[in-house]
Amino acid sequence: MDDGLRVTDRWTVPAAELRERFSRSSGPGGQGVNTTDSRVELSFDLAGTTGLPPALRERALERLAGRLVDGVLTIAASEHRAQLANREAARERLAAVLRDAVAPPPPPRRPTRPSRGAKERRLADKKRQSQRKRDRRADGD
Repeated sequence: MDDGLRVTDRWTVPAAELRERFSRSSGPGGQGVNTTDSRVELSFDLAGTTGLPPALRERALERLAGRLVDGVLTIAASEHRAQLANREAARERLAAVLRDAVAPPPPPRRPTRPSRGAKERRLADKKRQSQRKRDRRADGD
């Protein structure tokens, strides 16, 4: 775990910028749950990182604004019983969140109109449905 966290092909977070904190996991776990620090909190200072170009950093800060506390992104993992497995899960989750945050925006949607055939099919279905409901009436309008 000494190496950095690979986010994309071009961007790897240096290991020195990652902070790990360990604590006890909540929930059932038998005798070892009260003595084992298997929960992992992985933190990354997104606002203060130097390994990301300014444009990408601004995009990530904007997209993750609701998840950041003082510019720091924290991921917690406690789904596994082993600390090592939780460390790996937290690293994978952090990489996925950062990958989504720096991804380029999707291309703008080009507005389209329904084709003439689609309009005709929709109107024909409406007529068929209204006729079906008209036929079900008791008074036989």
